[in-house]
Amino acid sequence: MEKQKTITYFLYCRKSTDETDRQILSLDSQESEAVQRFGNLKIIKLPHESVSAFEPEKRPVFRDMIERIKKGEAQGIIAWHPDRLSRNPIDAGMILRLLDTGAIKDLKFCSYYFDNSPEGKMMLQITLSQSKYSSDKLSKDVKRGMDKKAKTGWRPGLAALGYKNSKTGIKGEQTIYNDPERFQLVKQTWQLLLTGNYSVPQILELVNEEWKLTQPGTKKRPERKLQLSKLYRMFCTEFYYGWYQWNGEWIKGNHEPMITSEEYDRAQIILGRKGKPRPKTHLFAYTGLMKCGYCGATVVMEEKIRHQKNGNVHRHIYVRCSKRFNKKIGMRCPEKYIELKDFEKQVDQAISQITIPEKLKNWAIKYLNEVRTNEARSHEDIIETKHKRHESVVKQIDNLLLKYTSPENSEGQMMTNAEYLNLRTDLLKEKNKLETELNSVGQTIEEWLELSERTFNFVRYAKTWFEQGDLNTKRAIFSCLGSHLSVKDKKVVIPLKKPFQILFDGLSKAQTELSRLEPIKIAQNRAEFAKSVSKFPLMSG
Repeated sequence: MEKQKTITYFLYCRKSTDETDRQILSLDSQESEAVQRFGNLKIIKLPHESVSAFEPEKRPVFRDMIERIKKGEAQGIIAWHPDRLSRNPIDAGMILRLLDTGAIKDLKFCSYYFDNSPEGKMMLQITLSQSKYSSDKLSKDVKRGMDKKAKTGWRPGLAALGYKNSKTGIKGEQTIYNDPERFQLVKQTWQLLLTGNYSVPQILELVNEEWKLTQPGTKKRPERKLQLSKLYRMFCTEFYYGWYQWNGEWIKGNHEPMITSEEYDRAQIILGRKGKPRPKTHLFAYTGLMKCGYCGATVVMEEKIRHQKNGNVHRHIYVRCSKRFNKKIGMRCPEKYIELKDFEKQVDQAISQITIPEKLKNWAIKYLNEVRTNEARSHEDIIETKHKRHESVVKQIDNLLLKYTSPENSEGQMMTNAEYLNLRTDLLKEKNKLETELNSVGQTIEEWLELSERTFNFVRYAKTWFEQGDLNTKRAIFSCLGSHLSVKDKKVVIPLKKPFQILFDGLSKAQTELSRLEPIKIAQNRAEFAKSVSKFPLMSG
């Protein structure tokens, strides 16, 4: 006891969270508990520290405490738990080193007992290592949770001005919704900027003086006016047109966008900046789907912006070869650019060639349903036959076993072991084959019918979908047309997939048949058209 009175202790209290109202209570509790337990010791209270101990050299109070211990101002430390002192190997090693050299003579903890002995130091080292593991695991779990949330379309972190984070649901799965007080006001600031008649300082004056638009308060900071720097950052944030970047990947958010991507691009030009890299879906709608017909390189898309002296801005999007060096001709690929509107005209023309009228689509699907009905009837007979054969095979296997194991065959007089195994193997193979066929009976025709119906619906509506759809829809339709798409001599080369080629080849004849009176009721016409429709089982190829 006498020895303890000669030691001066630093009282070190730390908590990693930055949320002030929660933190003060916790730090005060640490201090009051330590004073209550060790009030008989000579204590020097240090300022509370609100910094994570996960990384070394990040805590000024801790670093100052270590330097003062080295100078001899104190010879011990009081803390709530060893993990308050360190959660990383460098700081842990420093504490253990000072214990070994005698600069630290004692450690006191409210929730842990330390004995300055070889065994005590070993247990302390294990405890500090455990704290490091817990921090690593927590960090990994938090990062994994944030990655999961980001990939589901909800940007982690504090919501942008005009939006709010939901406070309900499981942590890490909260959504982002429109701030009812600020969403429309923030949207109006974008509209003002996009007119080109207001500078950012003028908009700031308007929102602060007239609209009273403020940044929402947090637990750390109160509600406050917007600053000019905040407004500039807001006008450069891609989140407002529906996208955000996470770990280098662009992700389309589930939140409601305030502006379009085109409006965002125009805003950046008004601000006189190129802006940060951002996803331009209109530039990448067809990228990666085609090869150059000359050199085989990937066909890409590129946007060019031309500024006229009168202030007008013109945007042109081109489809072009990525210009790989062609060894055969000894020069870079000569393929020329195609303007996007001309490119899409060619694609639209290709889709038009396989487009069928509504009447033909309905007629074909009705015929397919008749085929399914007839197939179902014939399958009933097939199933019954296979069931009977399956029962017969099972019975043969049972009889074979009885014959092989009968007393009369004790010496293999009736059936040798080899004969039994061969016969049993053949019967089991047939049994398994029959069971597989019974399980798949009817499935093939259903898959064929579903695929055929999807194809007829596609060729009926693809042209409309392509003309009216968004960029993702256009990309999907274009990629469905063929698997070896290319561009050569400014022409889009589309080798149609087999089902579309079959339809294209027979379309003229089918339309002629359809033009006759009630073709579906005339057996001859139906038989003629059936020749074309019956080819659709090949569609899976």
